[in-house]
Order: sequence, then C-alpha cells, then structure tokens
Amino acid sequence: MNRGFYIILAAQFFSALADNALLFAAIALLHEVHAPEWHTPILQAVFVISYIVLAPFVGAFSDSLPKGRVMLISNGIKLGGCVAMLFGANPLLAYAVVGLGAAAYSPAKYGILTEYLPPDKLVLANSWMEGLTVAAIVLGAVLGGTLVGAHVSAQMLQWWDVPMVETGIDSAPELAIVIVAATYLVAALFNLYIPRVPIEHQPISRSPIALIGEFMHCFKLLWKDPLGQVSLSVTTLFWGAGATLRLIVLAWAATALHYDMGEAATLTAWVAIGIAIGAILAAKFVQLEHSVKVLPMGIVMGLVVLAMIPVTHPLVAIFLLIGIGAMGGYLVVPMNALLQHRGHLLMGAGRSISVQNFNENISIFSMLALFSWMQKMELSIYTITLVFGLLLSAAMAVLYRKHGHDQDAGQM
Repeated sequence: MNRGFYIILAAQFFSALADNALLFAAIALLHEVHAPEWHTPILQAVFVISYIVLAPFVGAFSDSLPKGRVMLISNGIKLGGCVAMLFGANPLLAYAVVGLGAAAYSPAKYGILTEYLPPDKLVLANSWMEGLTVAAIVLGAVLGGTLVGAHVSAQMLQWWDVPMVETGIDSAPELAIVIVAATYLVAALFNLYIPRVPIEHQPISRSPIALIGEFMHCFKLLWKDPLGQVSLSVTTLFWGAGATLRLIVLAWAATALHYDMGEAATLTAWVAIGIAIGAILAAKFVQLEHSVKVLPMGIVMGLVVLAMIPVTHPLVAIFLLIGIGAMGGYLVVPMNALLQHRGHLLMGAGRSISVQNFNENISIFSMLALFSWMQKMELSIYTITLVFGLLLSAAMAVLYRKHGHDQDAGQM
C-alpha cells in the first residue's frame, strides 16, 4: 500500500470521527431541550433519509468527478450542517444536512478503493478502511461522550470562557459541536491531497429522470447477480442492525449498568473495537473467492446479542460487546469487498455503492423506526433486545439457507 492509500484512510478517519462525535453531541442537545426519548432514534433516522432519497444521484455524482474532489465537497456539506446546529438550528434538521453530505461522501470513499487498487488488494484495503472507520467510531464515541460528560465539560467550558470575549458557547453540547467542526476541517485538509484517479464510468446523462432510470437498472442488475445478491443482503442487514444496536447499548447501559450518557457512549466503543478485531481476522483468513463462507457468523452474532439481557457487570458487558463486534467485523468485511468487486465489474464503483447505500439505509431506517415505535410503546429495553437478537439471527439463517451451500465467489 502506498502513500496515496494512507491519505485516503486519514481523510476517512477524521470525517468519520466527526460524524460519530456529532451524533452524541446532538443526542445531548436533545436531552438539554427535554425532547422525548423516541427522538433519539429519529435523530439517526433523519441522517439516513438522504442516503435513500439521493441514492439515484450520488453514485452518478461520485463517478462524474475525481473522487477526492467529491469527498471534499461532501465533507464541506457535513461541516455546514454541524455549524447550523451550533447556531441554533433544530438538531434533527441540522443532522439531516450532515446526512446529505455523508450520502454523497460514501460512494466516493469506497469507490476510490476499486479504482485505485487491484482486485487482489480489496479485502486488505477494506479491512484497513473498516478498521480505521471503527477506530473513528470508537474515538468518536469516547470524544463525544467525554465532551458532553459533566466533569470534563465543566472544566473545558471554564477554560473556554475568555475574559472580555463572548463566544456564545455556554453548554457542553455546544462545545462538543465546535470541536467536531474543527475535526471536519482536518478531514478537508486530507481531502485536498487524495490522489486523482481516472474517471472510468461517466454518467450517461445529467437528467434526473435518466439518472433514476439508470439507478433502477443498476439496482436490478446487482440484485440479479448471484454474488451481488448475497453480499448486498448481508451488508444491508448488518448495517441496519449495527445502527440499532448502538442505541440499544445506550439504553441498556443506562438500565442494566446505571451508566450516565457519557459512560454509555463510551461503552458503545467496545462494539467498534470488536469490529476492528473481526476485520483484521477477516483480512488474514478470508479470501475474496470464499467470502460467502462467513455467513454462519451472522446467525451466531444474533444469538449472542441475547446474552446481553442478564448481564449487570461492566467487565462482562465489555467482553460481550467486543465479541459481538468481532463477529460482525468478520462477517461484513468480506461481504463489502465482494460487493464492491462485483459492482465495479457490473456498473462502476460509485453507482454500485449508491445501490448498496440505498438498501442499507432503508434497513437502518426501518430498524430505527421499529426501535422508536417500541420505545414509544414503553417496552422494556430487555424486550427490545430479545426481539432484535432473534430477528437478526433468523434473517441470517434464511440467507445462509438460501446462499450458504450453493454460492461460491470463485465463480467471479
């Protein structure tokens, strides 16, 4: 791997770090204004709406320009949403703007891997990308949770209070958002130095109607491809489950471990550490042509989630969450690599990833809506965890029964 690849990783790391820290700052902002509890999953839901609505357009946009420039523009949109939140915009609306930037950013950050690297490097590159993204999730959760925690925020606000200067930063969430904005600026600096790669798949038209038609063609093409279908199914299910699991852990930590917001946010980082471990193991032991053989890991992961229900000891909780994350990382990294490879061959990296994002974020939106509804119905977090774990395991069992015995990525 050369210098250009590591610049891509650095840009993704700081952008993802800011995304994840901003989530916890926005949640704290909702708590500060005494918003209903079910607004928290809605916060994540408005973030993913852009992935769904803009899916026909962001892939073509990503493929129409050098992907480093696309990442720079998208990162600027994220920064704009962050600043809007700081200046008093509704957190749900401002976070939706950040989602708009993230939706445009995603096809570029993964698409550049397939254009910049040969196929035999994709699993390794994805393990690096997932590992750094997970590190950003870990540090973002720690950073966001720490900044909104009472002890640290009180000290930092005191330091921030410059004599004779009115900054307008008077609360922990506002201070956290300022630091997140600075992190987006660091990401933008790395975006400027991302290597230029040839534009391989120019969009056939700039007409919205034509782009929607092209997107639907790509959508059908990827779902009809046997290897595209299995990888798309698994990644769609995984990321929907992952987004919901983060909120489940926050609520579960408050109930089972009596953690406050900062401590619970930090606890979610252990899942991300587990994903990084799983990603490393996948890079070492799973070859692209045998990637479908990891499907049983998803069944086990859903069942292990159920083990959260009786846990009340923090150390046991940490090891359990690491284990869940490791199984997830081992499952999703080969599936991502397989999906990117098939998509690049069939239609172009940007458009295939926009199809992937469309499916994944419908899954995220649906699972978050279910989670929000169960919270609004005042179901206990233990009941919610039970439903979540059983649904995940059952869905993975169906996929394994359909694809696990008769699909082989060696048919590529």
